[in-house]
Amino acid sequence: MTDQLDQQCINTLRFLSVDMVQKADSGHPGLPLGAAPMAYVLWTRFLKYNPRNPQWPDRDRFVLSPGHGSALLYSLLFVTGYDLSLDDIRQFRQWGSKAPGHPERGHTPGVEVTTGPLGQGMANAVGMAMAEAQLAARYNRDGHTPVDHRTWAIVSDGDLMEGVASEAASLAGHLRLGKLTCLYDDNYVTLSAGTDITFSENRAARFEAYGWHTVTVADGNDLAAIDAALRAACTETARPSLILVRTHLGYGSPEQDSFKSHGSALGADNVRKTKQKLGWPTEPDFLVPDEALAHFRKALELGARDEAAWNERMSAYARTFTDLSREFQSRSSGELPPGWDADIPVFPADAKGMATRVAGGKLMNAIAPRLPALTGGSADLDPSTKTALKGLGDLNPPPLQGEDEQGSDGGGWSYAGRNLHFGVREHAMGAVVNGLAAHGGFIPYGSTFLIFSDYMRPPIRLAALMGLHVVHVFTHDSIALGEDGPTHQPVEQLASLRAIPKLTVIRPCDANETAVAWRVALETRDRPVLLALTRQDLPTLDRSRYATADGLRRGAYVLSDAPHSKPALILIATGSEVSLILQAAERLQAEGIAVRCVSMPSWELFDALPRAERDAVLPPSVPTRLAVELGAVQGWHRYVGDRGDVLGVERFGASAPADALLREYGFTVDNVCARARALLKAAGARES
Repeated sequence: MTDQLDQQCINTLRFLSVDMVQKADSGHPGLPLGAAPMAYVLWTRFLKYNPRNPQWPDRDRFVLSPGHGSALLYSLLFVTGYDLSLDDIRQFRQWGSKAPGHPERGHTPGVEVTTGPLGQGMANAVGMAMAEAQLAARYNRDGHTPVDHRTWAIVSDGDLMEGVASEAASLAGHLRLGKLTCLYDDNYVTLSAGTDITFSENRAARFEAYGWHTVTVADGNDLAAIDAALRAACTETARPSLILVRTHLGYGSPEQDSFKSHGSALGADNVRKTKQKLGWPTEPDFLVPDEALAHFRKALELGARDEAAWNERMSAYARTFTDLSREFQSRSSGELPPGWDADIPVFPADAKGMATRVAGGKLMNAIAPRLPALTGGSADLDPSTKTALKGLGDLNPPPLQGEDEQGSDGGGWSYAGRNLHFGVREHAMGAVVNGLAAHGGFIPYGSTFLIFSDYMRPPIRLAALMGLHVVHVFTHDSIALGEDGPTHQPVEQLASLRAIPKLTVIRPCDANETAVAWRVALETRDRPVLLALTRQDLPTLDRSRYATADGLRRGAYVLSDAPHSKPALILIATGSEVSLILQAAERLQAEGIAVRCVSMPSWELFDALPRAERDAVLPPSVPTRLAVELGAVQGWHRYVGDRGDVLGVERFGASAPADALLREYGFTVDNVCARARALLKAAGARES
């Protein structure tokens, strides 16, 4: 049964949402009308939060995965007392509003993650639950629980259809994440039609097969049943929970159970009819009864009380476990601990050198013991990407009877483990590491081959949109990986990833540039950083002869210059091609040509420099420039200009040994010199 105050509160949420959409003449009224009861029960009886401190570390995390239902979330945030006013939500979907069309992390207080691309939020929630499990295992002690919260999500039919949700749900079931609960808005309708034309599987059975606990609520307006289901989820400690709540899209409106109520304003007449049917005053708009607001605002007192109790527990914890407490506070603040980089090696000059993926692995293992926040893994590719943290354990639940208790690297199976095994689930990996970063307390990384960044494009883009501190470690960064052929050889990936705003892409040329790249990645807190690393060995440059690798911080720097004269030609390269242009420069200099070599590992870092500093590296007075990179040429002309040239890859790769591929694709000293001479000849012809 639903008492009068409960119903008034639910309808407050419903009609604040409907009025938002109607005023904007844009949005999605259907989900808030149907899902308001489950959201009400969760937010008033189960969710632990403090509206006055949205970043309280031990709050529960809530994710609205179907972000198109954002009006419901904004209604909840307003009525419970977050810094979101009635005037703010009146400006729903308008320029400069704190209530944008889909929830945006960092834009609206109380929004944990940016959602809208379906499935992403659910996978983020899995990452958040993994974060809680790892932090609790590392820091909680008998009688002391600095970490004790839950992760909740509302998910939709569309979320469950997306492949990323399947990947993430499978992983969550394997990990037995008992503090993760998803409320499924099971309304049988998608944007364009009923689910009967596309989605007929038994969803409960599917999730049970993943290892989830499932509960079905037959009536989405039955608060007692929703309450009982949520309590059952809280008592289930060994499995994540999916609560299938049978709701009605656009509940109470003339368009109930029709896709027409999904993504369009109801219209003034239908809004009036819906309010009349559900017993709500037709005037004024944005009505919030005093009794309902007072009930919702109890969250302020409860949240302050819960946070105060946690602060008392933290004080006792700090007295008893001083070092752990200090470490926990450092991680929660996002600050790098003192001395985190003390063990980063300097690699000696070596003509044979090493692959930058190998250097990266050495660096990660030098850094990780001093940086507990560094946690991550690969999509079943640790032996190839070299990203395993040796001796730091695998994040997995304690073993069941008969399971190997040592873990894959001998570090043991435990939620406290810092190696994450994602399986062959690249898309989920990207979304899960976003969840870890959004949760806080982590600098997460995910790793795979650069070609498979295509499987991760949505979460990479969302990490950039949210400004999350995530490190993407992509290896096998060019056709020079060799015999695996064009299916595994990236061509267009660097160009397309560089097109993502607020994503820093770094392609280092040797082991020491890789070391600086890792420093930049860990120090950059307001955006994701992507490292593109090689499979093949690269010479470790003699830095007594060439400029220091710390020039990487500037994005591009003069590696070697023409002695005693202005350069006639600038050679620019990234990654593995830097050693190639150095060899070509030696030959050209022997011919009397003054050559400057520029290592340009990161366009984004270079573009952030003041114009004068960029011009010092690429002087406008030297327009004869040749850029060399084993990838698509798109974008390079902004650096070489209309008098320059680009040696790149303009077709797919091929299956052959790396040496043969480089020769056939023109990445040889002979061809670089020939292209350079042609440029100089053309420049001379213009001058004459």
